[in-house]
Amino acid sequence: MYEALQTKNLYDLSHTIAAPLLAETVYPWEALAGIHAFIARAGAALPAEEYDHPRETVWIHKTAKVAQTAFIGDDVIIGPEAEIRHCAFIRGNAIVGAGAVVGNSTELKNVILFDKVQVPHYNYVGDSVLGFKAHMGAGSITSNVKSDKTLATVAIDGHKLTTGLKKFGAMLGDHVEVGCGSVLNPGTVVGRGTNIYPLSMVRGYVPEGSIYKRQSEVVEKAALVL
Repeated sequence: MYEALQTKNLYDLSHTIAAPLLAETVYPWEALAGIHAFIARAGAALPAEEYDHPRETVWIHKTAKVAQTAFIGDDVIIGPEAEIRHCAFIRGNAIVGAGAVVGNSTELKNVILFDKVQVPHYNYVGDSVLGFKAHMGAGSITSNVKSDKTLATVAIDGHKLTTGLKKFGAMLGDHVEVGCGSVLNPGTVVGRGTNIYPLSMVRGYVPEGSIYKRQSEVVEKAALVL
């Protein structure tokens, strides 16, 4: 019943430095608690000739572009040719993949961004995993805590899978497109290659290869090209 939610069915792990961490999981949100420790281990093993090491727990690839106005907190790895733009706010516990874009006024906290992810304009991404070439449109955000502060669940096919997590943003599969102004509520999991309409409110599992407008309007794409 829950196979669609499994890490192996959402992500190609060849596109992230966090592959060893995610490979240990059944469901990707199980990696969230381990991001901090993984960054410490992985960062210490990165080649000094390729990565700058400006602080004890921060590693930035020499080919990455980081704006002077960007804030880089503790426990961060920024990969090759990534772009951290003006006034980006990387709070900490963040893995930014190769060629990824973190844009103006975008905030990251406890996240894994696979290679080529784009969160380029006014995004909040917290307690989330974004797959290869996933893109969040301007102003789209992950809401990572329920208003009643109860533990997050993932709704799928009329059932709810308990995660045991109070903080859970969104798990976006490879090649997911999220439209501008959308809100991904706690416990959102979006399958590979799915498009989310602008201004959508999303919760639970959205099948791969779909176009989502609202919960009552989800259609399968005629052809899925990845």
